[in-house]
Amino acid sequence: MGNNASVTSAIFLALATVRLMRFEFTQMHMGVEVRLTLFAPDRATAERAGKAGFRRFSELDSILSDYQERSETNRLTEARGPVRVSPDLFRVLSQAQRISALTDGTFDATAGPLVRKWREARRTGIKPTDLEATRAFVGWRNLRLDPAQQTVEILKSGVKLDFGGIAKGDACDEALLAMRKEGVTIAMVEAGGDLSVGEAPPGEQRWTIAVRGHSTKFLLRYQAMSTSGDSVQFVEFDGVRYSHVVDPRTGWGVTQRIQATVIGPSGLLTDPLATALCVDPTSVPKIDGVTISLLHE
Repeated sequence: MGNNASVTSAIFLALATVRLMRFEFTQMHMGVEVRLTLFAPDRATAERAGKAGFRRFSELDSILSDYQERSETNRLTEARGPVRVSPDLFRVLSQAQRISALTDGTFDATAGPLVRKWREARRTGIKPTDLEATRAFVGWRNLRLDPAQQTVEILKSGVKLDFGGIAKGDACDEALLAMRKEGVTIAMVEAGGDLSVGEAPPGEQRWTIAVRGHSTKFLLRYQAMSTSGDSVQFVEFDGVRYSHVVDPRTGWGVTQRIQATVIGPSGLLTDPLATALCVDPTSVPKIDGVTISLLHE
């Protein structure tokens, strides 16, 4: 017993004296720059963990993307009847449905047809039309999920999925887990307005995060944070500024100038909540373990 205790103490002492170095890697995924910040004892370990993190982003993009023609998401929208889907797609879609129910539809993964309309409007500068007709294909109740069989059924033809308000948050979580499996626990993953962090950097209690518009910094450890707003993606018609965030209930891009920052246990939760808050700040109820900060611009 005494010898085992001595060996354990020696191992902890050795780990404590390892000098960890900071590394940063960036790649483009899901249409944004993904930045991995991590601490590792050597470059080989850091690069192995970084590759694992980016590989996870790429895997999820091939599943959740509506840009990639043969993504699993696009194949699902073309199918008829219940379809057995991958654990990743079922996890994200299940959470999307929960958030839709929680927020009374201010977040809705079936808003794909509307999102495509506004994406085209930003590209061409032409105001979208027929939004009411398009909205007829939007509604989270048009999906039926079976957890026992892990199947998804689209109940109405013409429904298109869009995970733009949840995919990056989930991918940050998953990339962090992938790096942890490679032995790196002190890490932060950033993608657009979403980030997830693990253990705090050496000598620190928390990761210190600055957000545009906030005078104070946020302190995080084993948490996620998502910020949504129209500071980057928007379009103007007739003097009105329309956000890239679309209100699924009306079909129109959001016009109220709100920046929502949400801190919680996972990006799979904070990302869709930040989106819902931009649509209607009153739609998100109080949730244990979740902190919300709103800036009215």
